[in-house]
Amino acid sequence: MDKTAIETKAAERLLSGQAWEDFCDTLKVAGTMIDQFGDQPSDLDRAEWYRFLTRVARSSFERLIENAEPTRPRLRDMVWRQSINFQTVDQDHLMCQFDEARDYRIVGTPGTIPYFVLALCTAPAPADAGARDWAQAGVAGLKEFDPSNLKTTNFLGSQQLHMNADGSFEIILSQNDPGEGKNWLKLDADTNCILIRYVWSDRANEISPDLRIERIDGAEPEPLTPALMANGLAWSGQAVLGYAELVRNWWQGNQGNFSAKLNRLDFSRAQYLSNGGVPDRHVAFGGWQKGLDEALVLEFTPPECEYWNFQICNIWQENLDTFEDGNGWVNNYRFNAEPDGTVRIVISERDPGISGNWVNSFGHDKGQWGLRFIRTETTPPVKLWRLPLADLEMRGEDALDPAAAVDTGQFVD
Repeated sequence: MDKTAIETKAAERLLSGQAWEDFCDTLKVAGTMIDQFGDQPSDLDRAEWYRFLTRVARSSFERLIENAEPTRPRLRDMVWRQSINFQTVDQDHLMCQFDEARDYRIVGTPGTIPYFVLALCTAPAPADAGARDWAQAGVAGLKEFDPSNLKTTNFLGSQQLHMNADGSFEIILSQNDPGEGKNWLKLDADTNCILIRYVWSDRANEISPDLRIERIDGAEPEPLTPALMANGLAWSGQAVLGYAELVRNWWQGNQGNFSAKLNRLDFSRAQYLSNGGVPDRHVAFGGWQKGLDEALVLEFTPPECEYWNFQICNIWQENLDTFEDGNGWVNNYRFNAEPDGTVRIVISERDPGISGNWVNSFGHDKGQWGLRFIRTETTPPVKLWRLPLADLEMRGEDALDPAAAVDTGQFVD
């Protein structure tokens, strides 16, 4: 179908209610995917699964309906308490979704945060997304249409920006080079998302960058159309299904299968870059498990880098803190080190009083975790212990028998 025929069909689906019904049916498909996990999820995990779906739905509405008007490009932070796919607690993700690779201009000031990076991403999507039903295809439909499957095609770090004398800057996003001396991010013909990561060290005392985006052609804002709304519902439904399948695939599928190799951290460029990652960092992911009466202890020596952090998540890849209580992660701005520079992190239900880097497992007996290092060429080996919490409380560091440590932090394909 040509563009006019596609818009006519999409409008018909919206006005008849078919687009809404298909969206609701797609959510139902996503909800039933927890059955594929068998008896692995605890009651807490299951409660968090359904909360996870509501969060992804809310985020998808914000990103793919409210923030996807072709004539009103916006850079908006992801919604509160959203931590899709290991989002770091001390990073903010701004996104702008668009339907085709037009030319854009971003202007702004850098603020005082230590680092931010702009990335252009592409997610698989057909031209007639809003003109078709998707629920009946289920997970198989994600091969053609998956808003969660972001691939980074180009990126630009704040350290690379040419600044004006007053500290402001301008970035051109286009398929053609705007000329020498310009900050330029090259769009591909199928680019459909801008993802900007802010990295904070001290939210209370730092100033956020101020970024604004506009279409270079100066197009005037247009009213919502039935075809555009049908398209937004299709994108939103597929995003919820896509993220549901993503966490399943990382936990028990061929994308990671973390549940089959618990209590290890694997550095993998392919794993990280598979969902919107930026290739200026190394990230290790894995699955963790322990009893509520046990502790996990990790030790590593951070290399020279712009930023590092460690975080634990539930099995749905949500940080256990979600921005509120100061728990669930350790980074290079808030950690204690041993005299030799080693960082020791303890994960348990109670603070055993050693190392100063305690992460509360908060009623969880398993989940996923991540260790990332930004702007570095090297990564450290990691030593890992699993032991009774009471033993650690009683004996302290003496309970960490070097012979009982598991070596991890390896690179894998």
